[in-house]
Amino acid sequence: MYEYRIEHDTMGELRVPAERLWGAQTERSLENFRIGTEEIPRELIRALALLKYAAAEANEELGVLDQPRAKCIRDACRDIIDGKYPKEFPLKVWQTGSGTQSNMNMNEVISHIAMRTDPGIEMHPNDHVNRSQSSNDIFPSAMHVAALLGIRESLLPAADGLIESMKRLEEENRELIKIGRTHLQDAVPLRFSQEISGWRGMLEESREQILESSERLRRLAVGGTAVGTGLNCPEGFDRLCCESLSRLTGESFSPEPNKFHALSAKDSYSYLSGALRTLAANLMKIANDVRWLSSGPRCGLCEISIPENEPGSSIMPGKVNPTQCEAITMIAIQVMGNDVTIGMGASQGNFELNVFMPVLAYNMMQSIRLLSDGMLSFDRHCVSGIRAKRENMEEKLQRSLMLVTCLSPRIGYENAAKCAHKALEEGISLKEAVTALGFLDASEYEEAVRPERML
Repeated sequence: MYEYRIEHDTMGELRVPAERLWGAQTERSLENFRIGTEEIPRELIRALALLKYAAAEANEELGVLDQPRAKCIRDACRDIIDGKYPKEFPLKVWQTGSGTQSNMNMNEVISHIAMRTDPGIEMHPNDHVNRSQSSNDIFPSAMHVAALLGIRESLLPAADGLIESMKRLEEENRELIKIGRTHLQDAVPLRFSQEISGWRGMLEESREQILESSERLRRLAVGGTAVGTGLNCPEGFDRLCCESLSRLTGESFSPEPNKFHALSAKDSYSYLSGALRTLAANLMKIANDVRWLSSGPRCGLCEISIPENEPGSSIMPGKVNPTQCEAITMIAIQVMGNDVTIGMGASQGNFELNVFMPVLAYNMMQSIRLLSDGMLSFDRHCVSGIRAKRENMEEKLQRSLMLVTCLSPRIGYENAAKCAHKALEEGISLKEAVTALGFLDASEYEEAVRPERML
């Protein structure tokens, strides 16, 4: 038999499970939005707690919140930040578009933690924990904080690790020459290290784009309250709150000077999401290259080997598949889909507020988390174990008809094409075709067609 306690809000009384730390507004949301399984991301919960801590510190300094209450709020926030109450934040993404219920969920939990810690203190979710704030400025601020911390703490380190693995592979394969491919057809030679440098360059470019676009997240909506005018917010609160938050996180935050822009638009989110989509596209390309090059082991390109991590088939014994490549490509299309949602959601601001914020936050944090985890896994279980199959590369290099390209300046483009077509149609080597057509003798061919000179 469940035990309940009675909580109330402005709409009346409500029964809440006795062991839970939330209040009436959280309970109403649980009852009214039984939709799906997607919950507000844990990163956003942490960001809300960080902001409530900073707000309490600012309110105390401004004299609008007494020291005992401010300390109790900060202590409760510290516990939440440390992950001590994960079950107290159960609300779904599919709720009010402002995130009000999740803001109140945080306010109610902090209030109850504070009153359990100090039974002699009275703590009201709105009057004390939410002092100088509105869901309309705190929730978008939390979205920025969560995304920036996710980028800095998870995504960039994962990208840096993958870039370092690419650099190591480049060095290991600096002298190895292989055939290039364009349009999935044979092309002229290049060094394997040069091919890898293309992968590295894609990652480095994406890293710079994400770094640049994430800088815009440092400007927060705090202090705008309901519509951007700052009603019920003391002067200087936004600056003090951002200063406190900066000390807490080690990252620099500042108030958005135009609060009306901060509340109604989500262009910074959309901009960052575009950079994440670009990283996803680049990872898709890299992973596809890796699985093409490792295809085989006997009937594919088979130019590289990748780690054999698990059996690949329930029916074909001995089969091993490029599973890490498949995982990262699935992540890539999920991130691309998330970007579509974020772009659509960012376009839906009406007058003074965007009301698609929970789904924007959910998709953003999923993209950051998937890309971070995916790059770590791809690096650890695939890229770090890539090895060149030198004999296979050399054999394909020597068989390629596109080596004839280096003869164009000497025998002309059309004659070179005749040699390539003759070799292909008759199943003979390029050397045999060139000499049979009388353009060069064997020694001249050997001197002219040297892959190492074609780089």
